[in-house]
Amino acid sequence: MRALTASTLLGAWERALSQSPAQRALTLLQLVSAELPPERLAALTIGQRDAQLLNLRESAFGSQMTGMAACPACSRQLELSFTVSSVRVAPPTDPVGPCTLTHADYQVEFRLPNSDDVTSLTTDLDLPANQRRLLERCLLNLRRNGVAVPFDELPAELRIAVSDRMAETDSQVDVQLSLACPDCGHRWLAPLDILSYLWTEIHTWATRLLRDIHTLASAYGWREADILALSPWRSQAYLEMINR
Repeated sequence: MRALTASTLLGAWERALSQSPAQRALTLLQLVSAELPPERLAALTIGQRDAQLLNLRESAFGSQMTGMAACPACSRQLELSFTVSSVRVAPPTDPVGPCTLTHADYQVEFRLPNSDDVTSLTTDLDLPANQRRLLERCLLNLRRNGVAVPFDELPAELRIAVSDRMAETDSQVDVQLSLACPDCGHRWLAPLDILSYLWTEIHTWATRLLRDIHTLASAYGWREADILALSPWRSQAYLEMINR
Protein backbone atom coordinates (compact mmCIF):
# COMPACT_ATOMS: atom_id res chain seq x y z
CA MET A 1 0.00 0.00 0.00
CA ARG A 2 1.39 3.40 -0.94
CA ALA A 3 1.97 6.03 1.72
CA LEU A 4 -1.27 7.76 2.66
CA THR A 5 -1.07 11.54 3.00
CA ALA A 6 -3.63 14.15 4.01
CA SER A 7 -3.49 15.53 0.48
CA THR A 8 -4.26 12.20 -1.22
CA LEU A 9 -7.05 11.36 1.22
CA LEU A 10 -8.57 14.82 0.82
CA GLY A 11 -8.43 14.47 -2.97
CA ALA A 12 -10.19 11.11 -2.83
CA TRP A 13 -12.87 12.57 -0.54
CA GLU A 14 -13.50 15.39 -3.02
CA ARG A 15 -13.81 12.99 -5.97
CA ALA A 16 -16.11 10.66 -4.04
CA LEU A 17 -18.53 13.33 -2.81
CA SER A 18 -20.80 13.12 -5.86
CA GLN A 19 -20.47 9.36 -6.37
CA SER A 20 -22.77 6.51 -5.44
CA PRO A 21 -21.64 4.31 -2.54
CA ALA A 22 -20.43 1.58 -4.92
CA GLN A 23 -18.41 4.06 -6.99
CA ARG A 24 -17.15 5.74 -3.83
CA ALA A 25 -15.75 2.44 -2.62
CA LEU A 26 -13.69 2.10 -5.81
CA THR A 27 -12.33 5.63 -5.40
CA LEU A 28 -11.22 4.79 -1.86
CA LEU A 29 -9.77 1.45 -2.97
CA GLN A 30 -7.38 3.27 -5.28
CA LEU A 31 -5.71 4.70 -2.17
CA VAL A 32 -4.67 1.23 -0.98
CA SER A 33 -4.40 -0.64 -4.28
CA ALA A 34 -3.02 1.94 -6.69
CA GLU A 35 -1.07 -0.77 -8.52
CA LEU A 36 -4.29 -2.43 -9.70
CA PRO A 37 -6.17 -1.00 -12.71
CA PRO A 38 -9.76 0.17 -12.09
CA GLU A 39 -11.26 -2.86 -13.81
CA ARG A 40 -9.36 -5.20 -11.47
CA LEU A 41 -10.57 -3.27 -8.44
CA ALA A 42 -14.16 -3.44 -9.69
CA ALA A 43 -13.81 -7.22 -10.13
CA LEU A 44 -12.87 -7.82 -6.49
CA THR A 45 -15.60 -9.57 -4.56
CA ILE A 46 -17.42 -7.36 -2.08
CA GLY A 47 -15.70 -9.20 0.75
CA GLN A 48 -12.28 -8.60 -0.80
CA ARG A 49 -13.24 -4.96 -1.29
CA ASP A 50 -14.31 -4.58 2.33
CA ALA A 51 -11.08 -6.19 3.54
CA GLN A 52 -9.12 -3.55 1.63
CA LEU A 53 -11.33 -0.80 3.06
CA LEU A 54 -10.52 -2.09 6.56
CA ASN A 55 -6.82 -1.79 5.68
CA LEU A 56 -7.43 1.80 4.55
CA ARG A 57 -9.30 2.58 7.75
CA GLU A 58 -6.44 1.25 9.88
CA SER A 59 -3.87 3.20 7.87
CA ALA A 60 -5.84 6.46 7.99
CA PHE A 61 -7.30 6.44 11.52
CA GLY A 62 -5.67 3.61 13.47
CA SER A 63 -6.81 0.23 14.71
CA GLN A 64 -9.33 1.37 17.34
CA MET A 65 -12.93 1.81 16.16
CA THR A 66 -15.88 3.31 18.02
CA GLY A 67 -19.57 3.75 17.38
CA MET A 68 -23.09 3.92 18.79
CA ALA A 69 -25.96 1.45 18.77
CA ALA A 70 -29.49 1.51 20.15
CA CYS A 71 -30.79 -1.52 22.04
CA PRO A 72 -33.76 -2.95 20.07
CA ALA A 73 -35.49 -3.91 23.32
CA CYS A 74 -35.22 -0.78 25.49
CA SER A 75 -33.69 1.87 23.16
CA ARG A 76 -30.67 2.40 25.43
CA GLN A 77 -27.81 4.04 23.51
CA LEU A 78 -24.64 1.98 23.73
CA GLU A 79 -21.10 3.23 23.08
CA LEU A 80 -19.14 0.67 21.09
CA SER A 81 -15.40 0.14 21.06
CA PHE A 82 -13.67 -2.53 18.99
CA THR A 83 -10.59 -3.02 16.85
CA VAL A 84 -9.99 -3.54 13.16
CA SER A 85 -8.55 -6.99 13.85
CA SER A 86 -11.72 -8.05 15.69
CA VAL A 87 -13.85 -7.46 12.57
CA ARG A 88 -11.31 -8.67 10.01
CA VAL A 89 -12.20 -12.10 8.67
CA ALA A 90 -9.45 -14.46 7.52
CA PRO A 91 -9.48 -14.66 3.71
CA PRO A 92 -10.27 -18.02 2.09
CA THR A 93 -7.26 -20.30 1.71
CA ASP A 94 -8.15 -21.01 -1.92
CA PRO A 95 -8.65 -18.39 -4.64
CA VAL A 96 -12.28 -17.36 -4.93
CA GLY A 97 -13.66 -18.76 -8.18
CA PRO A 98 -17.00 -20.06 -9.42
CA CYS A 99 -19.02 -21.76 -6.68
CA THR A 100 -21.38 -24.72 -7.01
CA LEU A 101 -24.43 -25.71 -5.03
CA THR A 102 -26.73 -28.72 -5.28
CA HIS A 103 -30.23 -28.37 -3.90
CA ALA A 104 -32.88 -31.04 -4.45
CA ASP A 105 -32.92 -31.64 -8.24
CA TYR A 106 -31.03 -28.43 -9.06
CA GLN A 107 -27.36 -27.82 -9.72
CA VAL A 108 -26.25 -24.17 -9.62
CA GLU A 109 -22.96 -22.58 -10.60
CA PHE A 110 -22.43 -18.96 -9.61
CA ARG A 111 -19.76 -16.37 -8.84
CA LEU A 112 -19.55 -13.92 -5.96
CA PRO A 113 -20.89 -10.36 -6.42
CA ASN A 114 -18.43 -7.56 -7.13
CA SER A 115 -18.56 -3.77 -7.37
CA ASP A 116 -19.66 -3.84 -11.02
CA ASP A 117 -22.68 -5.89 -9.96
CA VAL A 118 -23.56 -3.52 -7.13
CA THR A 119 -23.18 -0.51 -9.45
CA SER A 120 -25.78 -2.05 -11.77
CA LEU A 121 -28.45 -1.80 -9.07
CA THR A 122 -30.76 1.22 -9.22
CA THR A 123 -33.05 3.13 -6.90
CA ASP A 124 -35.81 2.68 -9.49
CA LEU A 125 -36.20 -0.92 -8.32
CA ASP A 126 -37.28 -2.10 -4.89
CA LEU A 127 -35.06 -4.30 -2.72
CA PRO A 128 -36.41 -7.69 -3.91
CA ALA A 129 -36.02 -6.63 -7.57
CA ASN A 130 -32.45 -5.47 -7.01
CA GLN A 131 -31.66 -8.69 -5.15
CA ARG A 132 -33.04 -10.64 -8.10
CA ARG A 133 -30.96 -8.59 -10.55
CA LEU A 134 -27.82 -9.15 -8.50
CA LEU A 135 -28.39 -12.89 -8.32
CA GLU A 136 -29.14 -13.11 -12.03
CA ARG A 137 -25.87 -11.35 -12.88
CA CYS A 138 -23.91 -13.80 -10.74
CA LEU A 139 -25.64 -16.96 -11.94
CA LEU A 140 -23.40 -18.85 -14.37
CA ASN A 141 -25.26 -22.09 -14.90
CA LEU A 142 -28.56 -23.55 -13.72
CA ARG A 143 -29.54 -27.15 -14.34
CA ARG A 144 -32.31 -29.43 -13.14
CA ASN A 145 -31.45 -33.12 -13.29
CA GLY A 146 -28.62 -32.19 -15.61
CA VAL A 147 -30.79 -30.22 -18.05
CA ALA A 148 -30.23 -26.47 -18.45
CA VAL A 149 -33.18 -24.35 -17.28
CA PRO A 150 -33.73 -20.56 -17.39
CA PHE A 151 -33.14 -18.34 -14.38
CA ASP A 152 -36.89 -17.68 -14.03
CA GLU A 153 -37.32 -21.29 -12.93
CA LEU A 154 -34.98 -20.87 -9.95
CA PRO A 155 -37.14 -21.72 -6.88
CA ALA A 156 -37.35 -19.16 -4.07
CA GLU A 157 -35.75 -21.52 -1.55
CA LEU A 158 -32.82 -22.07 -3.91
CA ARG A 159 -32.32 -18.31 -4.30
CA ILE A 160 -32.08 -18.08 -0.53
CA ALA A 161 -29.63 -20.99 -0.44
CA VAL A 162 -27.42 -19.35 -3.07
CA SER A 163 -27.47 -16.02 -1.23
CA ASP A 164 -26.55 -17.76 2.02
CA ARG A 165 -23.67 -19.59 0.31
CA MET A 166 -22.42 -16.30 -1.15
CA ALA A 167 -22.33 -14.72 2.32
CA GLU A 168 -20.65 -17.81 3.78
CA THR A 169 -17.97 -17.91 1.07
CA ASP A 170 -17.31 -14.17 0.97
CA SER A 171 -17.53 -13.85 4.74
CA GLN A 172 -16.03 -10.35 5.11
CA VAL A 173 -19.29 -9.07 3.61
CA ASP A 174 -21.41 -10.09 6.59
CA VAL A 175 -19.60 -8.82 9.70
CA GLN A 176 -21.82 -8.83 12.79
CA LEU A 177 -21.02 -7.19 16.12
CA SER A 178 -22.21 -9.19 19.14
CA LEU A 179 -23.85 -6.70 21.53
CA ALA A 180 -25.47 -6.88 24.95
CA CYS A 181 -27.48 -4.16 26.67
CA PRO A 182 -26.25 -3.40 30.22
CA ASP A 183 -29.71 -2.18 31.25
CA CYS A 184 -32.11 -4.90 30.09
CA GLY A 185 -29.66 -7.68 29.20
CA HIS A 186 -30.93 -8.03 25.63
CA ARG A 187 -28.39 -9.55 23.24
CA TRP A 188 -28.34 -9.06 19.49
CA LEU A 189 -26.12 -8.93 16.41
CA ALA A 190 -25.55 -5.59 14.68
CA PRO A 191 -24.17 -5.52 11.12
CA LEU A 192 -21.06 -3.45 10.38
CA ASP A 193 -21.08 -1.70 7.00
CA ILE A 194 -17.41 -0.75 6.71
CA LEU A 195 -17.97 1.40 3.60
CA SER A 196 -20.58 3.57 5.33
CA TYR A 197 -18.57 3.65 8.56
CA LEU A 198 -15.33 4.66 6.82
CA TRP A 199 -16.98 7.25 4.59
CA THR A 200 -18.58 8.94 7.61
CA GLU A 201 -15.17 9.13 9.27
CA ILE A 202 -13.48 10.49 6.15
CA HIS A 203 -16.22 13.08 5.57
CA THR A 204 -16.01 14.29 9.18
CA TRP A 205 -12.21 14.43 9.01
CA ALA A 206 -12.22 16.30 5.67
CA THR A 207 -14.70 18.97 6.71
CA ARG A 208 -12.76 19.57 9.94
CA LEU A 209 -9.48 19.74 8.00
CA LEU A 210 -10.89 22.29 5.56
CA ARG A 211 -11.97 24.49 8.48
CA ASP A 212 -8.46 24.27 9.92
CA ILE A 213 -6.94 25.11 6.52
CA HIS A 214 -9.20 28.15 6.29
CA THR A 215 -8.18 29.28 9.78
CA LEU A 216 -4.45 28.88 9.12
CA ALA A 217 -4.61 30.44 5.66
CA SER A 218 -6.54 33.43 6.98
CA ALA A 219 -4.08 33.95 9.85
CA TYR A 220 -0.77 33.36 8.07
CA GLY A 221 -1.50 33.64 4.35
CA TRP A 222 -0.19 30.13 3.69
CA ARG A 223 -1.20 28.07 0.67
CA GLU A 224 -3.29 24.93 1.11
CA ALA A 225 -0.39 22.74 -0.05
CA ASP A 226 1.90 24.27 2.58
CA ILE A 227 -0.65 23.66 5.33
CA LEU A 228 -1.25 20.06 4.25
CA ALA A 229 2.51 19.49 4.37
CA LEU A 230 2.56 20.33 8.09
CA SER A 231 2.48 17.49 10.59
CA PRO A 232 -0.75 17.21 12.61
CA TRP A 233 1.12 18.28 15.74
CA ARG A 234 2.48 21.47 14.17
CA SER A 235 -0.89 22.31 12.65
CA GLN A 236 -2.54 21.92 16.04
CA ALA A 237 0.13 24.05 17.70
CA TYR A 238 -0.47 26.90 15.24
CA LEU A 239 -4.25 26.60 15.66
CA GLU A 240 -3.90 26.82 19.43
CA MET A 241 -1.77 29.96 19.09
CA ILE A 242 -4.37 31.55 16.83
CA ASN A 243 -7.11 30.84 19.39
CA ARG A 244 -5.23 32.31 22.35
